[in-house]
Amino acid sequence: MKILTANRLSDGRVIYAGVTGRPVSSFGQAARFVGEAADRALERALLEPSEFVGPYLVNVEVHGPSGRDRLKETIRARGPTVGHSLDHA
Repeated sequence: MKILTANRLSDGRVIYAGVTGRPVSSFGQAARFVGEAADRALERALLEPSEFVGPYLVNVEVHGPSGRDRLKETIRARGPTVGHSLDHA
């Protein structure tokens, strides 16, 4: 099973292809694709550069990314790993 992820052009935030093909901001709202449906979703996203910047497919399990992309995609979805550690005086 796969999801399609990219960045939003306006602000660079992580987005996913939803079940309607439109961008959604939550992993939980992302459409899951199997087989050739994933490739077709990627082809459609590549035709919409004003919506999906740098789209690609990620292997997923029910609750999140799987395989070698798991750590990278978790960080992308949650934001920078430094948090507020640089805010101390």
